[in-house]
Amino acid sequence: MVVAPSIPLADPDTLVRVSGVSKKFCLSLKKSLWYGLCDMGRELTGRRRGEHGGLRTKEFWAVNNVSFELKRGECLGLIGRNGAGKTTLLKMLNGLIKPDAGRIEMRGRVGALIALGAGFNPILTGRENIYVNASVLGLSKKEVDAKLKEIIDFAEIGEFIDTPVQNYSSGMAVRLGFAVASSIRPDVLLIDEVLAVGDISFVLRCLNRVSELLPTTAVVFVSHNMQFVSRICTCALLMDHGNIEYAGDDVAFAIERYSKTTLTFQRQSVGGTDLQLAGIGLRTGPQQDFEDSSTLNLPAGSPLEIRIEFKSTVPIALKIRPWVKIYDGQMREIADLGPMPATQCYHVAPRGRIILQLVVAPLHLNAGMYSIVVGASDESNQRNYARINNCAEFYVQSDYHGWAACIVPGQWSQIT
Repeated sequence: MVVAPSIPLADPDTLVRVSGVSKKFCLSLKKSLWYGLCDMGRELTGRRRGEHGGLRTKEFWAVNNVSFELKRGECLGLIGRNGAGKTTLLKMLNGLIKPDAGRIEMRGRVGALIALGAGFNPILTGRENIYVNASVLGLSKKEVDAKLKEIIDFAEIGEFIDTPVQNYSSGMAVRLGFAVASSIRPDVLLIDEVLAVGDISFVLRCLNRVSELLPTTAVVFVSHNMQFVSRICTCALLMDHGNIEYAGDDVAFAIERYSKTTLTFQRQSVGGTDLQLAGIGLRTGPQQDFEDSSTLNLPAGSPLEIRIEFKSTVPIALKIRPWVKIYDGQMREIADLGPMPATQCYHVAPRGRIILQLVVAPLHLNAGMYSIVVGASDESNQRNYARINNCAEFYVQSDYHGWAACIVPGQWSQIT
């Protein structure tokens, strides 16, 4: 995948070409209606939509000068924070809205799953909606008849197939929508974040279906789940406020850049109140001072030292078992640092303080942002004295860009 179009249109494997596409919206409803009338007038008089150029009062670029190409067999991971312009771009690719500038060229049959329940008539049954949607996508009734059982089985609708769609749950609607969109074996498949409402077993089946379609299909996949993006995407487009921040084949680098620029961790106490976190500091070795405010930059494979200060809030002595966990940018628990044996605990005086230090060496983590979660329980691990989420953070620096949470060192050798 390249940013600037360079492959001639005659190339049969180039299924999607987006050239300098821009789309603006207006913050004011009244002005938006007026600008819409003005744009319609320009089109009726033969002038191009949006040819006046810049932004008008209260307008902003939802998508600004985006260009890319997508070939058969490629899956583009379209990522970025909410409001970056991902869904707007997807809607323009599907023809739901017009771009104000630029050109979109697509070849072949297009299947899309963009908005929850989009394209479904809520009054019609699931079976009737299958026929309606499939006909819109270009299938004949005979073709739909041949695929009907496959669609129903994949969607796992079963006995509810003859129930009006308005009575479906969000998960059922998504399952049916994806089953129809993917069953036509499209040349181009557009998938938005709507898969997030499905259960994990269905999501995995969807990802497997995408993998099956990929050799003959170009896929644009929008998701905030970086695990799914890393699993099926062959290239990535990172957007921010309508602009391209990164476009290329290094999906892991795009994910790492997205995580570094968009993640914000906020400290939150969700455990007991017998202990409070009075302070926490991180460093990579004894030659450094503990940093308790800024994000620590940790080279991959370096040791990590953590200093924790707890303050007791109760007038009795406590026996505590402290613990430390590491979470990644997707809030997955990826490491339990230095778990204490059941026979070991520390004593905290009534309303007193205790300073603990944990040394972990070395930490082989993938590049990206991580947060520290600390807590303490009683000696039997039954009562929670404290739990503080995101109390510190660090960034792992690495020349290797993968997406596995943990990197296990090994020794390679050639046998023959």
